[in-house]
Amino acid sequence: MLFNIEGKKILITGSTGGLGLVMAEGLAREGAFVILNGRTPEKVDETVESFLKHGYKACGYAFDISIAAEVERQMAQIDKDLGCIDILVNNAGIQHRGPLEEFKLEEWNKVLNTNLTGAFVVTNALIKSMIQRQKGKIINICSLQSELARSSIAPYATSKAGLNMLTKAMATEWAKYNIQVNAIGPGYFKTVMTKALWENPEFDNWLCNRTPAHRWGNPEELLGALIFLASDASSYVNGQIIYVDGGMTACV
Repeated sequence: MLFNIEGKKILITGSTGGLGLVMAEGLAREGAFVILNGRTPEKVDETVESFLKHGYKACGYAFDISIAAEVERQMAQIDKDLGCIDILVNNAGIQHRGPLEEFKLEEWNKVLNTNLTGAFVVTNALIKSMIQRQKGKIINICSLQSELARSSIAPYATSKAGLNMLTKAMATEWAKYNIQVNAIGPGYFKTVMTKALWENPEFDNWLCNRTPAHRWGNPEELLGALIFLASDASSYVNGQIIYVDGGMTACV
């Protein structure tokens, strides 16, 4: 029972595709009631329908986490419809590649507003209910780039490094309310977001040689850390980032 999450209401932002979808499916298989999210209503509805066909407990809400007013409105609706959320997974994120000296402020802000500020906005929209109940869990999806920079992705790396510190700050503020705030730092996984990389033979070769495991990650390999952080097994774990990266952050 230590890792049991059955019946827990879990909101996963950005969960209609990529790693977010894999995480939502993994949590649903363990019996959680998953609240799916994406920016496109049709895509959210399609994903919910698929989950229900598989016998999962799920519902969905379409909103853009980078628009504060939209978040506030939808989070209020979720509370009205479902009551308090037990666990929040701040997963939604975007990537935009290019030389740093050529980045326009608009592009920079778009990445930061989604990947970092969005996590703050969504969390703040529900944290008061967790404080009132003296219970809750927040899991931020950071990145290998929370620790290591790479050419052409400066805004993304900056946003994920900021999310690293936001995780620690949230834990520092809210641990006294029996709220655990932790993060997962995925390494390189084959997803739609990384397609341009794993289809590039030169980058694929570099990645496999740079990673001690000598391979890309399978998205399902994130689920162990996710379920641990979502369950009572992590009740005294706070402000930590678990890197699931095949050992990349452990070596030079």
